Amino acid sequence: MPHRHPFALACLLAALLAACASHPPAPAAAPPAAAPVAPAPQVLTVTEAYISVETPEEELDSLATWVGEDGRVLVLATAKSTHRLVLYDGDSGERLGTYGEEGAALGQFDRPNGIAVQGDHVFVVERDNRRVQVLALPELRPVGSFGERELRSPYGIWIAETEPGELEAYVTDSFMYGPHYDQVPPFEELNQRVRRYRVHFDQDGRLRAHYAGAFGDTRPETALRMVESIAGDPANDRMLIADEDRRHVSTLREYTFSGRYTGRSLPQDAFGAEAEGVALWTCPDGSGYWIAVDQLAPLTIFHLFDRITLAPRGSFQGRVTAYTDGVALHAPATARFPGGVLFAVHDDKAVTAFDLREVARTLGLSPACTQ
Repeated sequence: MPHRHPFALACLLAALLAACASHPPAPAAAPPAAAPVAPAPQVLTVTEAYISVETPEEELDSLATWVGEDGRVLVLATAKSTHRLVLYDGDSGERLGTYGEEGAALGQFDRPNGIAVQGDHVFVVERDNRRVQVLALPELRPVGSFGERELRSPYGIWIAETEPGELEAYVTDSFMYGPHYDQVPPFEELNQRVRRYRVHFDQDGRLRAHYAGAFGDTRPETALRMVESIAGDPANDRMLIADEDRRHVSTLREYTFSGRYTGRSLPQDAFGAEAEGVALWTCPDGSGYWIAVDQLAPLTIFHLFDRITLAPRGSFQGRVTAYTDGVALHAPATARFPGGVLFAVHDDKAVTAFDLREVARTLGLSPACTQ
């Protein structure tokens, strides 16, 4: 679809939205017996509520959601190959339009990857412009950017509101070395894998951002080697950061908001491929589940872990969704999904939706999370 002028896109959106376990040790007795193998987790099937039209030329990566004044949900996806955002109706999966084009000016993008929505602003990480660009919703009006001085190869982003009007943005920076950019930097440089920014908007709506330093463990066995997805849980002082480097171990590592690695990771044998997108599903009583993507083909596996203990709580797959990068969990009720919905990227070319009521029913989770 051709690039739309921001004002025209705003009109289009307004019209459409209005209408529309580790293994146990071997026994010590002789002769030595082989260590018993833990059974593979049972993967159940949850059928997708819908699959959007496929657009392989876009190379979709990450997702975020925004709710309009009328309660309708908009899904925003980054498109790396076409250097723009693609917009979908959250209830139907209908493709609504696109925004942006390749370039370095505000309103343009160069390899957009991570994306997050906070209030009425969308934050877009641009790997090759080495910045985070911020746009106001619903008109998608550029209001500024940050990170150009520090970011080297940014990928993912997660944002927390620390107090009214004050935000902290956490951006993963997966810079690599070598002629093919596939060599992990020296360990002493891996303390720059996550960069933190303090962000607010002044009384005139202008963006103000200040660099607040970086963090990352530097020990060979637990360093963040290749990073992208990141998500946080302020109530439990927990961030989960995906390390995608399968040459070492791909898992999600736990950090505190101060940037300290706790020494805990999700069970590394839970992931058969790369640990990718991650989202927190919170329940009204304070419980909940982390949903982590196992980027597999022919079908992606979604692993659920207890919000508090990180214990495994089940795994599911769809009937179509494969090779997922980003996910976005929208827990509030929508017209079609009264119990909330999980959106996922399918094979870089479409967006799929899973009804959280079906996920809870299939995995035997608390029904209170979908009420």
